[in-house]
Amino acid sequence: MQLAKKLGLGLFLSGVLGLLAACGGETPDRKPQLASDQAQQDSSRTHVVLATNLGEIELALNAELAPISVANFLAYVDNGHFEGTIFHRVIAGFMVQGGGFDQDYQKKPTLNPIENEATNGLKNVKYSVAMARTAVINSGTSQFFINVADNAFLDHRDTSTAGFGYAVFGTVVAGTDIVDQIASVQTGGAGPFPTDVPVETIVIESARRK
Repeated sequence: MQLAKKLGLGLFLSGVLGLLAACGGETPDRKPQLASDQAQQDSSRTHVVLATNLGEIELALNAELAPISVANFLAYVDNGHFEGTIFHRVIAGFMVQGGGFDQDYQKKPTLNPIENEATNGLKNVKYSVAMARTAVINSGTSQFFINVADNAFLDHRDTSTAGFGYAVFGTVVAGTDIVDQIASVQTGGAGPFPTDVPVETIVIESARRK
């Protein structure tokens, strides 16, 4: 159960313990061709730069395989939602999550939840970008996470609540060192979160299309 608690990925910790407890013992899929398939450095893809107080992270978004998730993410980029938000959940060796809370740990208003595109074939490999959500399958809004390991247990397995998975919609193509730096910071409790909050606030100062 302790492992399940540590690996929870929902917007609220209590919402995903059952899902991750059911699959937390799986071995991550580390097939190199998956990472290659998701390199997504094709210039035809939309790129977004997240400027943080630690440096810039460039994302390549896969609208071909994740059109709903990409359109949703770009809507938040274009309306300025991400400016001033923080990476509020950081778990070394797993993922870094942000896009939903300001520096006072207040949740920002969001657009309507979107359809979960976890069936698109994209995998939760290292440096892939995916939609965060609650235990409800179609509940993703503005929050996203960057995998800092190959997390195959987050991929789609079946249509059940426990097996549906988390939708990948892009990958980091520059600034992986910044992602690694975020993933290695000291964490503790802050605001409504009892654990996994960076002690030194990590802010997304701006988000823009490149």
